[in-house]
Amino acid sequence: MNQSRSKPDRELYNELACHTLAHGDPSFIHQYIVDAYAAQHADEKTKPIGLAFALVGLYLHIERHYSGKEVQRAHMKLAKKKKVAAI
Repeated sequence: MNQSRSKPDRELYNELACHTLAHGDPSFIHQYIVDAYAAQHADEKTKPIGLAFALVGLYLHIERHYSGKEVQRAHMKLAKKKKVAAI
């Protein structure tokens, strides 16, 4: 049995996060794993905004070819927008 399969998801995520953060790539590949993990592990406790940001980030990367740094900037821009009250 492959050892990595027996590790909990969070432990595998942490290992990958360490790798991507240490990578030093100016495109900031770490953003992709943050968004993918958030989308894959969403459940009833997940705040809708967290899932929305994850899906927006993945869309921007996959469909629009944004770098991780550009996705991060898009997240920051979205976070600054004022909330609009639902009617």
